[in-house]
Amino acid sequence: MSRICQLTGKRPISGNNVSHSNRKTRRRFLPNLQKKRFYVPEKDMWVTLKVSASAMRSIDKMGVYEFVQKMESKGIDTGVKF
Repeated sequence: MSRICQLTGKRPISGNNVSHSNRKTRRRFLPNLQKKRFYVPEKDMWVTLKVSASAMRSIDKMGVYEFVQKMESKGIDTGVKF
């Protein structure tokens, strides 16, 4: 399964490991993804999503249904069907 947040679209980025002697080797920075079940009271159903920790904090503030609507209005394909 890919390491991409379903709601925000966060994905791995690349950078460098820099040693004490300043040698650089390539590395990947992975997003903090968690598989989580959310209850959607507007539709009276549960959905399982692979989301980043920052998306979970936003969902706690505004609710999963409103957050998905906001992301889709921005043009991000969430793949969530309510």
